[in-house]
Amino acid sequence: MTDARPLGANEATFIAAVRSGDTARFARFTERHRRELQVHCYRMLANYEDAQDMTQETFLRAWNKRESFKGHAALRTWLYRIATNACLDFLAKRKDRTPVTAELPGAGSEVRYLQPYPDRMLPEDPQESAVARETVELAFIVAVQHLPPRQRAVFILRDVEGWPASKAAEALDLTVASVTSALQRARVTMREQLPDRRLDWRSPAAHELSNDERVVVKSYIEAHERNDLGGLMSLLRDDLRFAMLPEAGTSVSTAKEAVDGWVANGLFQPGYDDWRGITTTVNRTPAAVLYLRSPDDPEHRLFAIAVLHIVDGKIAELTGFDASDKPWLDLPPTL
Repeated sequence: MTDARPLGANEATFIAAVRSGDTARFARFTERHRRELQVHCYRMLANYEDAQDMTQETFLRAWNKRESFKGHAALRTWLYRIATNACLDFLAKRKDRTPVTAELPGAGSEVRYLQPYPDRMLPEDPQESAVARETVELAFIVAVQHLPPRQRAVFILRDVEGWPASKAAEALDLTVASVTSALQRARVTMREQLPDRRLDWRSPAAHELSNDERVVVKSYIEAHERNDLGGLMSLLRDDLRFAMLPEAGTSVSTAKEAVDGWVANGLFQPGYDDWRGITTTVNRTPAAVLYLRSPDDPEHRLFAIAVLHIVDGKIAELTGFDASDKPWLDLPPTL
């Protein structure tokens, strides 16, 4: 892979590290790209644990292929090529990494392997962080999963990362014509999946939680802590969309039906009625992290994350994730 650019000092120093066989120096150069590579793998795979694994696989492949790096491409470009192909190899082996038809009529499909992405793990570089904001939102990640793997890679490299067609073609061992065709098909699918969203991913809209969003998340947590079912019900829209991953099934229900269903399944009953919570954001979306204390436990333990899509001061969509025994969330395991 080549870029129309002279050999940079960064690449020259990296080549020197490769030739010396200095693993510590090699790691210092590659590790600085970990966060952005992990976000890239997450866009491809929609699963935080898989993204972590493929990022590690990228570094292992980079070390094994280190002699192939000649500095004709930027180090970042070289690593992205390796990461993309590692993800494609992973997807080729896994038959359970595509959306499945939803059980709810008219709900389309579900991505049952979806996992949340902690905002604190987004890239620290301002430009990369800005691009990451919109392209790790759950709606975007789910939409991307409807693309076949190679279309997915083309779309992410071209429309998210902003690579020219020739560079994407070389990375994926395709012709420029094939990349152009794949991108056109991918854009059609993305417009179908996100009909109300702009597709200019390289100029992302900044999103900070509004006061209304903060108030709703705080109230949602406090309703749990007080076992205030009426207060919880008042926060939900009467056309609430609810899913608890990785369980199958998205439901649409009234606020009362939703709360009654949770109670019927044991929540807010003895043993499931001592809650604590903290406010956070995942996938650039407000979320409540819920901790539960069982009667014989002195501590509240990480239980679930509720990702909340809030419209006009009400929760319109609630996507729950089992958070027990999930240290990768980088959240305190107990409160």
